[in-house]
Amino acid sequence: MRIARIYVIGFVTCLILTMAAYLLVAEHLFDRTVLIPMVVGLALTQVAVQLLCFLNMGAEHKPHWNLMIFLFMLLVLVIVVFGSFWIMSNLNYNTMEM
Repeated sequence: MRIARIYVIGFVTCLILTMAAYLLVAEHLFDRTVLIPMVVGLALTQVAVQLLCFLNMGAEHKPHWNLMIFLFMLLVLVIVVFGSFWIMSNLNYNTMEM
């Protein structure tokens, strides 16, 4: 029963955050310089809610290992993404016609 309640709370919170981001963008409520940080903030909040409610981060007896694995996964993801951008930029620079 407790697990179902956590899932429902997480689902409703994610729906509210998604709808808030959509309304901010669709209704043009703020200038672009304010809107982008607000949407990024809502996205980061939604990531935290999903990690806590759906992936149960921090609910285990030894959350230290899950945190270490998660941080290592983030490090690998950052290396792959920025490495890909670096390689594509280098290829673009080296294959441009003079």
